[in-house]
Amino acid sequence: MNYGIQISASGALTSLHQQDALTGNLANLNTAGFKPILAGTAFRQAVRQEDGVFNLPSDELLEKLGGGVLSAPNRINFAQGAIELTDNELDVAIKGDGFFTIEFDGSPALSRDGRFTIDDRGMLVQSTTGRAVLDPSQNPIFIDPTQGPVVIHGDGLITQRDLAVGQIGLADVPDRSILKKYGEGLFVSQTGSPLTLIDGRGLMQQKAIETSSVDEINAIMKIQGAARAAQGNIGMIDMQNRMLDRTINTFARLA
Repeated sequence: MNYGIQISASGALTSLHQQDALTGNLANLNTAGFKPILAGTAFRQAVRQEDGVFNLPSDELLEKLGGGVLSAPNRINFAQGAIELTDNELDVAIKGDGFFTIEFDGSPALSRDGRFTIDDRGMLVQSTTGRAVLDPSQNPIFIDPTQGPVVIHGDGLITQRDLAVGQIGLADVPDRSILKKYGEGLFVSQTGSPLTLIDGRGLMQQKAIETSSVDEINAIMKIQGAARAAQGNIGMIDMQNRMLDRTINTFARLA
């Protein structure tokens, strides 16, 4: 493949990947507790540097051009979203650092979506997934709605008629870069191994939810920027194709 086309193709593919990630962010503008993806690019070295094959011959001029770009690993922006008040006594928002611990295949997952409800077993679950909300000991929480109004304190303690009936766990991880999105508003380990949890430092607020932390205007501008970058690279591919066509079908004949 023509080296210039290869570099332009890498730019086009990277920009299209950015568009996909950013469009996903915008689609979740109204999803409670949603954390947007940060999609970046990384400079790609020439083949000899990237593969460490310095013994092979190369063109110094082409090496100075590099190898184009590639998509950098996606990162998650865990910035705090706005707190929105609701009328549901089982809605809970986290102000500050930390996550709710949610039952996930025998090992807790993390979430910032605090829209909870009580299922037919009396278990506190996420209203969107039906997964159990766990206490600090990673056990499910049971609440009897007939025992009076539910009060959820800043530390997650749940009381009815001033009697403690459970506590919502608030946890974090030492290094958030190990987290990946599973879907359903859940975060799990990238390796699939159980998460090592530490205490979360935030406070809970009853009758409130954390809204999506997607910045609508910023997301739209970045999508437009990625679209322009993709179009520019595709235009470069088209131009180089036309130059190759002229080289082969015009100048080669004259020679």
